[in-house]
Amino acid sequence: MLGRLNHVAIAVRDIAAASNLYRSTLGAEVSAPEALPEHGVTVVFITLPNTKIELLEPLGADSPIGKFLEKNPDGGIHHVCYEVDDILSARDRLVNSGARVLGSGEPKIGAHGKPVLFLHPKDFNGTLIELEQA
Repeated sequence: MLGRLNHVAIAVRDIAAASNLYRSTLGAEVSAPEALPEHGVTVVFITLPNTKIELLEPLGADSPIGKFLEKNPDGGIHHVCYEVDDILSARDRLVNSGARVLGSGEPKIGAHGKPVLFLHPKDFNGTLIELEQA
């Protein structure tokens, strides 16, 4: 069911400073920031040869990243995103096996313009999983 690793997301307090760190210190290619109000985040993507790193900064008072940073003041890994060929089929299979899909259970459009779902971290060894339609 799982395809390739699409990205690893890291929560940060200051996306400009974090972007500069990756760009200046590690020589990484960093995208321009993009606000995603429906997800409560601003994102940038760091392109690697085999995947991406997504930096997430809170956008708005109700941002899930703001809540994450309250518990983890220095930031850190927030989630791992895997691609799936058919997100609805993957969702149904996971739900039938007892996994919990966060939110309404219906895919939302993510940062890459494709449908995404999030799976409860308690069902996956403490890791928040994002599935993205390939």
